[in-house]
Amino acid sequence: MKYYMSLIAAAALALSACGDNKPAEQPAAPPAQETVASEAAPASDAPASKAASAPASEAAAPAAGECATVVESNDAMQYNVKELNVKASCKEFTVTLKHTGSAKKAAMGHNIVIAKTADVSEILKGANEAGADKDYLQADDPRILAHSGMIGGGEETTLKLDTSKLSKDGDYEFFCSFPGHEGVMKGSVKLVD
Repeated sequence: MKYYMSLIAAAALALSACGDNKPAEQPAAPPAQETVASEAAPASDAPASKAASAPASEAAAPAAGECATVVESNDAMQYNVKELNVKASCKEFTVTLKHTGSAKKAAMGHNIVIAKTADVSEILKGANEAGADKDYLQADDPRILAHSGMIGGGEETTLKLDTSKLSKDGDYEFFCSFPGHEGVMKGSVKLVD
């Protein structure tokens, strides 16, 4: 995707150079730059334009983008991130999970579950017992701090985490509860300033 966007941007510059010798107008934010920025920067960072335009009275409250992020999963049993940084100033943190693959939920379903690292193995035992009908998750398990639904290729889901359930010195993990996925589909969750 980055390659194609770069190629399109280069072609546009070349065509503008062949014009009527007027300097080419630079767009405020070309699509290629927006794509690269959103892939390079964590989704939880607020865009500079929104932060700059926020009134001074809102300075103490976190920007909407700081209390939410997007995590992608795929048919190769991978998340696109290994760490979720949750701002302590957020009362609730929203994670949108997107399955960028094409495999059906029954074959390559993914979800995202947040729990204390010490509880993960026991949660997974209960998840296996719950089975596919319950999306491999016992939703009433008190050790689960937050979870999304199970999705297949092309689908997306969200989870909302009450940040008061986290402590700065806690050891937390996010993972997929589909059988066999947690070994590679996991990362750390940290409460940060």
